[in-house]
Amino acid sequence: MALAEPLAARSDGSGAMFDRIATRYDLLNRLNSLGFDRAWRRVTAEALAPAAAADRPLRVLDVASGTGDLAIAIARRFPSAVVSGVDTSAAMTGIGQGKVESAGLAERVTLASGDAQELGFPDRSFDAAAIAFGIRNVPDRVRALREMARVTRPGGRVAVLELSEPASGPLAALARFHIRVLVPLIGALVAGGAEYRYLRRSIRAFPPPDQFARTMTAAGLAPVETRPLTFGVCNLFLASPVVGHATGDAGS
Repeated sequence: MALAEPLAARSDGSGAMFDRIATRYDLLNRLNSLGFDRAWRRVTAEALAPAAAADRPLRVLDVASGTGDLAIAIARRFPSAVVSGVDTSAAMTGIGQGKVESAGLAERVTLASGDAQELGFPDRSFDAAAIAFGIRNVPDRVRALREMARVTRPGGRVAVLELSEPASGPLAALARFHIRVLVPLIGALVAGGAEYRYLRRSIRAFPPPDQFARTMTAAGLAPVETRPLTFGVCNLFLASPVVGHATGDAGS
């Protein structure tokens, strides 16, 4: 779950940090999300359906793929899909590739080293691009979103799944307690306190949904939908590339 904060306030969130916690990463995801992260990924995979073409397999890029859970969810949802995953943590992708092979998906899912800010793929080479719990870790979010827009074909879909700290609603107070108190405690017990104090800060620092949607627009993406999940504890942002859009700098 790649979770970061703006570069100026960033103490970690790098591939090296995730290398250190790679073997405990999946367990931490389950504990920190109370098990909801799997369902959120399935919702994200389903949301890519409008990008599917009738005449060929769905081509999907999974950015900041970590240990491959989203890539696997996409491949299972679309039986002919071809999924390419990239991540800055070699330890994470190594574990993920093992999971892909165990799932019998090695012919359709590949995970490799790659940077969200400089994707090594041609323009318009995918029907969809997705990033789950990874945009926080990218120092230049606008640049990463531009790259996702660049490699996605016109009419395709870009999906960003990210945790948030809800400001209001029936579970807002409980969610804030979980993020501010329980997440660092779980992290300290399972992985190490420094990494998960960082996780707590990163969630609190992430912009509100309407502000992040504007960032996507500035990066050359036309918003389709912002979908709150589990009372706003997580948000799914859906967009499509704007053909010929001239992007400018924008805050993230």
